[in-house]
Amino acid sequence: MQADKNINYMFPTSKKEVDALGWDYIDVIMFTGDAFIDHPSFGTAVISRWLQKFGYRVAVIPQPNWRDDLRDFRKLGAPRLFFGVNSGAMDSMVNHYTAAKRLRHDDAYTPEGKAGQRPDYAVTVYTKILKELYPDVPVIIGGIEASLRRLTHYDYWQDKLFPSILVSSGADYLSYGMGERTILQLAKGIENGWSIHKMRQIPQIGFYSKGAAPEGEGILKLHSFEECLSSKKAFAENFHLIETHANMLHPDTIVEAVGNGYVQINPTWPPATQEEMDSFWDVPYTKLPHPRYKGKRIPAYDMIKYSINTHRGCFGGCNFCTIAAHQGKFIQSRSEESILKEVKGLTSLPGFAGNISDLGAPTANMYGMGGKDPKLCAICRRKSCLFPAPCKNLDRDHTRLLNLYHRVDAVKGINHSYIGSGIRYDLFLSEDGYVDNSSKQYLKELILDHTSGRLKVAPEHTEDKVLYYLAKPSFRLFERLRKEFDAITAKAGRRTGIVPYFISSHPGCTMHDMELLARHPALRGLYMDQVQDFTPTPMTTSSVMFYTGLDPRTLKSVFVERDPEKKRLQKSYFFKRNDNPAQKSKKH
Repeated sequence: MQADKNINYMFPTSKKEVDALGWDYIDVIMFTGDAFIDHPSFGTAVISRWLQKFGYRVAVIPQPNWRDDLRDFRKLGAPRLFFGVNSGAMDSMVNHYTAAKRLRHDDAYTPEGKAGQRPDYAVTVYTKILKELYPDVPVIIGGIEASLRRLTHYDYWQDKLFPSILVSSGADYLSYGMGERTILQLAKGIENGWSIHKMRQIPQIGFYSKGAAPEGEGILKLHSFEECLSSKKAFAENFHLIETHANMLHPDTIVEAVGNGYVQINPTWPPATQEEMDSFWDVPYTKLPHPRYKGKRIPAYDMIKYSINTHRGCFGGCNFCTIAAHQGKFIQSRSEESILKEVKGLTSLPGFAGNISDLGAPTANMYGMGGKDPKLCAICRRKSCLFPAPCKNLDRDHTRLLNLYHRVDAVKGINHSYIGSGIRYDLFLSEDGYVDNSSKQYLKELILDHTSGRLKVAPEHTEDKVLYYLAKPSFRLFERLRKEFDAITAKAGRRTGIVPYFISSHPGCTMHDMELLARHPALRGLYMDQVQDFTPTPMTTSSVMFYTGLDPRTLKSVFVERDPEKKRLQKSYFFKRNDNPAQKSKKH
């Protein structure tokens, strides 16, 4: 392998493009369900650029046609090392279907928003095709769909349990979570002919093996897939253990028997250091769609092209969210210098008018945060650092983040840096007031300097009983937020609004709870256009509750609304309020 001297090229997607580069071999061929955009918000670009940094030649086949003679799967032949497969930035089933299981009519990750350009269960479909055409070439699966289906999981669209995607797809290895370090080790191992035993020691991978599952110290043995099929309690117990270890700094190796073999999930890498995080971004992204899409609009790109990602991870622990299961609970932040370098690069992008659409992450205001005493974090088994109450060891100081905002806004060519990502207001507010000296200043600057239009926050519900099952703080905290928000905007003479996100039909939520939400006085005058019906997605506490009727944390019964018509009626309560004339005229 010889590193290319000039790596600023766009990755080839066709035989013609490969020939134009003068390549006589390809190390890795990536198959993805999305259009290919060379931007750090898209996993295919992240992994491709990272492998390229170490001298590997990578080609990408975006949205291959799986319904014809499979020419897209044949056109570049076999790679020297392996095929990489992902479904795109979303699980393909979430991408395709609404909470009511109706087929969506558009796809934001496809040119012109055209629907139907990837199959249901895309990772499995692509992998099966590749294993049939090239049985001796390793296939490594990753991304959201593979990562969150790595063990037995509930599939809402077929309303049944599925085994690990390793079993259904036939893939050789699964890289779960954020994959830079994992994919590089896998590439090196395959290239250097490591033994199967050595390959299977790589952190943060999964694989399927025939025979009896290993036992011993450091190995967490789950109920088998077959036991989960016959017992919902066994499935709930499994998930509680999986989730606990997914949020530990030093988790065990997880094994789960299935059929005449077992799936093994190795522990994660340690959280990336600041230096490692910086290195992940220190690659030559063009931040543009592939030239093959010239003249075509890709809606998802419009949303993120002028955004900056500051960190990874989330310690919020919401029961319906998969961020921690994929990115981890521990915050991994980039340095201010790395972020500023990327900000300065935005000024040379076509069409950039000086406005950063999002300076954030899964939760924007967790940048630089962590435990005051790392030793306590190392032995912690809490899923959330914020629920049911903020951890006393958590440092919630926003000073570093405020300084970052100031430095970004001082860059020549930057007019505004907006926060489009979600924020956790329980990081700077309690029911009694502000948490510390940095809190009030943060909220003030967030509202006045970094909010474009309306501030969006996510209380999710008004009733504490439902919020318990969501793992969200009391709605009284939102009431406090609105009081502070109104005071800040009134003093500044701003006509800025606040928009709350809500969920209906979540486990534990009854029709009466929705009636109470609709009548809640704290919501008077607010638009209710950021609402959704609960969709059970793989590897969340909420989806386990939906399937089993049990809270996996306690194994106690929980009410679940499964009737489609009653779910529709629950959602309708968002639009039954009569206090806001503007609300009446909105179409939903």
